[in-house]
Amino acid sequence: MYRLNKELCGIKQAPRAWYSRIDKYLHDHGFIKCSCESVVYKKVIGSNFVIFCLYVDDIIFMGTSISLVKEFKEEMKSEFEMSDMGEMQYFLGLQIRQTTAGISICQTKYVEDMLRRFNMQNCKAVSTPLVVGSKLMKVDESPLCDATLYRSMVGSLMYLTTTRPDIMFSVSLVARFMNQPHESHWQAAKRILRYVSGTRFFGLFYNATNDINVIAYTDADWAGSLDDRRSTSGYAFLFGGNLVSWSSKKQPTVALSTAEAEYIAASSTSTQAIWMARLLEELGMEIGKPIKVYCDNQSTISMTKNPVFHNRTKHIDIRHHFIRELVQQEFLFFEFCKSEDQLADIFTKALPKDRLETLRSQLGILKLDIKGEIEGINA
Repeated sequence: MYRLNKELCGIKQAPRAWYSRIDKYLHDHGFIKCSCESVVYKKVIGSNFVIFCLYVDDIIFMGTSISLVKEFKEEMKSEFEMSDMGEMQYFLGLQIRQTTAGISICQTKYVEDMLRRFNMQNCKAVSTPLVVGSKLMKVDESPLCDATLYRSMVGSLMYLTTTRPDIMFSVSLVARFMNQPHESHWQAAKRILRYVSGTRFFGLFYNATNDINVIAYTDADWAGSLDDRRSTSGYAFLFGGNLVSWSSKKQPTVALSTAEAEYIAASSTSTQAIWMARLLEELGMEIGKPIKVYCDNQSTISMTKNPVFHNRTKHIDIRHHFIRELVQQEFLFFEFCKSEDQLADIFTKALPKDRLETLRSQLGILKLDIKGEIEGINA
């Protein structure tokens, strides 16, 4: 039997021990942990502040005062063995470029490595990640494929959605068949990779702005799953006009109508709105309320404002109805938008090329050069 005087990397308790160590250090030095995000800390000194973000043993910190940031950096170096990488340019596979015009984030190198891993570096590119109107089922007539290779490809694509929201729906769709993938599922996943190959230089661009207003778009595709007839929810959150949060997820229950599917999607959007508002307030940003949510279904908007349970809503799961309280408390405000203006449409269904490119541009997914700047613009 040996007693370890120091935790070693690789043992089960190492992450817990490290987090306890860094958490105690930050608290002792005046940092306050965000109640809704346990890896984000903030320290306020007068009118300046430092924000500290932790991902296992990778650390990002930023501040409003250069001297304050340098002082904190020296304190960290005296306490821990750490490498100072300077201004963030590469983090967890993300390529970051910071200019006066804004911040760009892409994963071009990750895409190229992924294409080589699956021997598709010379594949023919396609203009859309999915064929319009294509439907996939758990069991079809096509033969089974290599499940290990399929899961590896889908898992790699899932990480790419960090900077590529335009493939969010298609990746979420093929991820539903990880248990027993067929050849049709494998071809769908390869098509996503072919689309990514032709758009490898695309990424998110965040414009520099003083606007701190949050707006959201919510949408649903009714009964899109052929296996259980469940719908797909999608939402997009814009902070200062820049896309910061998005989702594409199959709903937990079957919706009996389009309005009900949109209502369930709006409920999911509301939970994200609560978390985002709390996080921003803890970071010292007073966002405007109520948060405006755009929905392209008039019946859904009416259901959120009507506190009476009637035949159209009494069967809906109770957890979806708390959205009405948020509307009554004026935390959320639902506003109608036309279907062509619905940005969350890209997260609920396969779109034709023109529609995909339009929404992709409106969401800030642009073609960047190798340096991470917008192609054709000297930032």
